[in-house]
Amino acid sequence: MGDMGIVGTIVGIGVLGLIYFAPSLVAHDNEKKNETAILVLNIFLGWTIIGWVIALVWALMKDEGGK
Repeated sequence: MGDMGIVGTIVGIGVLGLIYFAPSLVAHDNEKKNETAILVLNIFLGWTIIGWVIALVWALMKDEGGK
């Protein structure tokens, strides 16, 4: 039973990590010009929720001049 607790914790941390870095992953998939800036915003302000939402919106916006 103790091993399942460890596995569950590791899986939970992985899932939370994917959710936390979702804006950065979306920016990467969309080949954003400002992918690095979105990652930095996500790392330093993602925990504030408002920073996470701003990073996600920025990642979902279309780049000007094409793409």
